[in-house]
Amino acid sequence: MEDAGCPTTTLYPLHRTKILHLVRHAQGIHNVEGEKDPSAYFSPDLSDAHLTQLGWRQVAHLRTHIRQSGLHSRIQLVVTSSLLRAMQTAVGVFGGEEYVDGVDPLMVANAGNSASPAISSFDSPPFLATELCREHLVCCSCLLFLRF
Repeated sequence: MEDAGCPTTTLYPLHRTKILHLVRHAQGIHNVEGEKDPSAYFSPDLSDAHLTQLGWRQVAHLRTHIRQSGLHSRIQLVVTSSLLRAMQTAVGVFGGEEYVDGVDPLMVANAGNSASPAISSFDSPPFLATELCREHLVCCSCLLFLRF
């Protein structure tokens, strides 16, 4: 019997598949400055920008949604860019509750001048921060250098 148009047989057994969810980082200070002046995106001072207060509210909203939907209990691994804004978003959304003594923190209080409390690793999936996920802005002079 088919369920709402879904076939009973699939190309690959569902119990052997993984679902990948992609989440973009919340608003960082570089986004605010880049909206005023697009050249700010190339500023070395903003290359590892932290989240804004709006960004932290976006994180809290997504965290609430993930928890209420029950998705949090099914997440097996969180992979994030090594950029501060991405790690703050990932830990804020998928990390444990506020830090308590005796549990390793995923993020210390005020990381990157965030005014955010420490976030615990308790009841959170494992995290992997890697340069392979980070964005790389390429300027025009770099493109010219690559041309032969």
